[in-house]
Amino acid sequence: MPVNNHIAARAEEIAAWRQDFHRHPELMYDLDRTSASVAEKLRAFGCDEVITGIGRTGVVGIVRGKGDGPLIGLRADMDALPILEKTGAAYASETPGKMHACGHDGHTAMLLGAAQHLAETRAFSGTAVLIFQPAEEGGAGAKAMIDDGLFTRFPVREVYGMHNLPGLDVGRFAMRPGGIMASADHIEIVVDGRGAHAARPNQGVDVVLTGAAIVMALQQIVSRNVDPLEAAVVSIAMFHAGEADNVLPPSATLVGTARTLDQGVRAQLRERIRQVAEGVAAAYGATATVSFKEGYPVTSNHADQVAFAAEVASEVAGASEVDAAAPPLMAAEDFAYMLEEKPGAYIFIGNGPSAGLHHPQYNFDDAAIPYGASYWVRLVERALPLTA
Repeated sequence: MPVNNHIAARAEEIAAWRQDFHRHPELMYDLDRTSASVAEKLRAFGCDEVITGIGRTGVVGIVRGKGDGPLIGLRADMDALPILEKTGAAYASETPGKMHACGHDGHTAMLLGAAQHLAETRAFSGTAVLIFQPAEEGGAGAKAMIDDGLFTRFPVREVYGMHNLPGLDVGRFAMRPGGIMASADHIEIVVDGRGAHAARPNQGVDVVLTGAAIVMALQQIVSRNVDPLEAAVVSIAMFHAGEADNVLPPSATLVGTARTLDQGVRAQLRERIRQVAEGVAAAYGATATVSFKEGYPVTSNHADQVAFAAEVASEVAGASEVDAAAPPLMAAEDFAYMLEEKPGAYIFIGNGPSAGLHHPQYNFDDAAIPYGASYWVRLVERALPLTA
């Protein structure tokens, strides 16, 4: 079964929904317009139930098939980013400083296209639970929906997610079992020393020098402490110190991120970052206070569901267009929380040679819509086959 003909015939309509979402981006949980539009469309399609307000502004659409069976969850994220758009598109953001720079407008539109078709055909036995999630971009909207009873109210057997990937050709899919996206922990290191005039550094304890040494030393953790066969990243992205060019400040703050695809390595990074920062600071006569803010966990796919997703994607795009052993990404994704609760698979769909995610010139490629929406439909029909 290639791309669904009915969905292909509606591709322009679905793209128009996507472009409307793109024109009106909203951030985090503040998705009043987006959530209302999604709910309105789901009701118009004839979904059996449309539930709003789960996880503050999340929306769930329920489509029951022609026979009894389990529940299958499909998830799309809806939020945009605080970025000034520079695409020049006719449907560019009308809100300066906000844009859909990660393709969540496309994810939402593709799942809506699938919802419309599933509600019309109902060629399955069981229930499709269509999850439209807020606040993926740093707000842990997936966890908020779970904490608000998502899987208690809708006890799905499995849950699936999909994200576009620039650099992967349109019409292609990529996935892998195990870790497909990284955990992400926030690091803050406060270095305290003793201020002094810059002309007499011997009278102080230089926190700028100490902080620079800490930054350099932290880079050795990945190369010398982490197993070379494991993936890890330690990046210090902010260094704040001082207010004048002739004064050595008494303190400095370093801020960054630690990422990995393994929970054991995650714990190792935290321990070594603390040890290295405190040890280097002591060597320079300063002190370092290290704190961590736990971010998204590893997005870890379940092997059986990945194999199933690869079969479904192969039916839509052809086996040659599906990579079931794709390399992981070190970016983070809060679908990880759903995969901690339920078996499932998170996959990538090609977005062609576009600008990268979170770039001001990024744009979702509407040519991907028939592939993504067809994948969702076929996944439900395969997972919940009609009984005789």
